[in-house]
Amino acid sequence: MVLWKNVPVFDCTRASVVALAAALIIGPISGRAAAQGAAESNFNIYIRSTQVGTESVTVVRGPDGITITSNGRLGAPINVVTRQLKARYDASWKPLELTIDASFSGQDSTLKAQVSGTAATVEVTAAPGAAAATRTDTIDPQALFLPTPFIAPYEAVAARAASAPAGTTLFLYQPGQGSFTGIVGNAVPERIQTVDRVINATRIAVTFQVAGAPPAETEVWADENGRLLRLRVPAQGLEVARADMAAVSTRRLTMSRPNDETVRIDANGFSLAGTLSKPEGATGALPAVILISGSGPNDRDETVAGIPIFGQIADALAKAGFAVLRYDKRGVGQSGGRVEAATMTDYADDARAAVRMLSSRKDIDRRRIAIVGHSEGGSLALLVAAKEQRIAGVALLATVGTTGADLNMYQVTRALDRANRPAAERQTTLDLQRRIQEAVLTGKGWETIQVPPAVRHQAETPWFQSFLAYDPAKIMKAVEQPILIVQGALDTQVPPDHADKLEALARARKKNGGVDVVKVAGVNHLLVPAKTGEVDEYDRLGNVSVSPEVTNALTAWLTRTGPSK
Repeated sequence: MVLWKNVPVFDCTRASVVALAAALIIGPISGRAAAQGAAESNFNIYIRSTQVGTESVTVVRGPDGITITSNGRLGAPINVVTRQLKARYDASWKPLELTIDASFSGQDSTLKAQVSGTAATVEVTAAPGAAAATRTDTIDPQALFLPTPFIAPYEAVAARAASAPAGTTLFLYQPGQGSFTGIVGNAVPERIQTVDRVINATRIAVTFQVAGAPPAETEVWADENGRLLRLRVPAQGLEVARADMAAVSTRRLTMSRPNDETVRIDANGFSLAGTLSKPEGATGALPAVILISGSGPNDRDETVAGIPIFGQIADALAKAGFAVLRYDKRGVGQSGGRVEAATMTDYADDARAAVRMLSSRKDIDRRRIAIVGHSEGGSLALLVAAKEQRIAGVALLATVGTTGADLNMYQVTRALDRANRPAAERQTTLDLQRRIQEAVLTGKGWETIQVPPAVRHQAETPWFQSFLAYDPAKIMKAVEQPILIVQGALDTQVPPDHADKLEALARARKKNGGVDVVKVAGVNHLLVPAKTGEVDEYDRLGNVSVSPEVTNALTAWLTRTGPSK
């Protein structure tokens, strides 16, 4: 769907209304007082992750009603400059008036809409000095103005949706084009941590329905005051977020406890931001656990497909009596550092910095610090334990038991098998993958590999090279601590037999601190109950939690691991 392209302002088709609702990405907002009784927010607007504009929005509430004003700019392909938009409602959100002064691709246009009861009279001037076109539409008396392509009108949608029960119909009106509806769906509470405060937000599902067009599923986020925080239409690549929402320092509090402590970890030239969760009413020096997340830009809660894996594990372990530290990876969330040149060794050094920080605290029993790594985090945990005698135990969750190169070939092979590629194409792809891996590891042979520059750039990263070269058989020899291996039987990213490989390596150590293995039936790579375990199932799992069999196994092992109190 092309959005706003070659569409004169104020003259969109009904399908274009859905396009707006479905394809805008609203960016960050920073709220500040613009005047007494007014609240101003700045939004960045993105389409398919590319910023295309900004809009400054002010909402004023008074005894006579609510006034929403804005100005802003949208670049290509939309090319709209909004000098002023002004929407007025009475105190109960009945529409009164809408005026817009804007230019579309350099052509000035104005719109004025006056509402009286169910009659909306609209006057549009397409160019200075041109005759105005007038029409009158019949609308619902509670209709909300929603002209294309402006962000400010969604303030009214956010305010109404935030206070409406599921199933409520919102009546919406695009002046000069007609009416359509939005059906309010489920509302989910969200807690957002910014630099300044915690925002208690509400994420509401709203389905826009326009005659002759498919429904547009959207997410509208509102803050405690009913102000617009964010607008998302995933199917169309649209997102709008307030500035404080889009700041790199902002994160969703997917899991928090009343006595959580925000901590800073001094790493190599930067600091990592983390959360230390402790048991309620805890006193004295506590046994501690450090959680190390897997590959990719993971925050401290390691949220994947909406599941805060580490947030849930931290909560379970804190309830069991442990102090639990989890942190944003370097370059993610509130942590500093850059990722371009980072290797697995660098990420392991970050985890070692977390060990040093905990060891220096009086409320932590430095003799009883364990590390728990998930997926690649398990590989990092082994790298840490091989160098840190302060570590009392190592738990490996869904962790690779072969070289990274072997795991990567397995994952590529499985993807091809599931795609049912012809045998010849499958073999050609696998041969190419092996050649790419060899070139990454040796730095030789690229001149014979015909791939787009972007593919080579993606492969030739320090991290990928370190991942391919990683071999647990070499690292395990230097790990003397007790080891727990937990593996989901439905894991298709790191197959269950990797637990057997890790167990064999652990038992072959000369200084064997002991090894326990727990395999959990019906659990996938995310450590949650699943049906197939395939990656394409993750987004369909819904509101699931880390299996209690996983957290119970962790708790029992941690309780008996390490020096006695």
